[in-house]
Amino acid sequence: MSTFPIAHPDTGVTRQVLADSPELMVVSFRFKAGAKGALHDHPHVQSTYCESGRFRFFLGDTSFEVTPGDSFIIPSGARHGCECLEPGQLVDCFTPRRDDFL
Repeated sequence: MSTFPIAHPDTGVTRQVLADSPELMVVSFRFKAGAKGALHDHPHVQSTYCESGRFRFFLGDTSFEVTPGDSFIIPSGARHGCECLEPGQLVDCFTPRRDDFL
């Protein structure tokens, strides 16, 4: 079991890898209200689980809100991002692992 450092990828956002293997990575993101996860895309399939807070997600040409207990999949290559409406935590899983987070 490893302890991974906390990173600050965007203003008001912290990221910490919780577990990883070459095939899968679990990552915690904590957001302050108003913080944004910049629009981006990557080749990894991503699942997102909302642990707490409220978020507006942008996925391709659509947007939707998530609240505690919600989860969804982001396909490989899909442009996406989010805005935090109420402070909270998201738990993301990536396959394969996001080597850029290590």
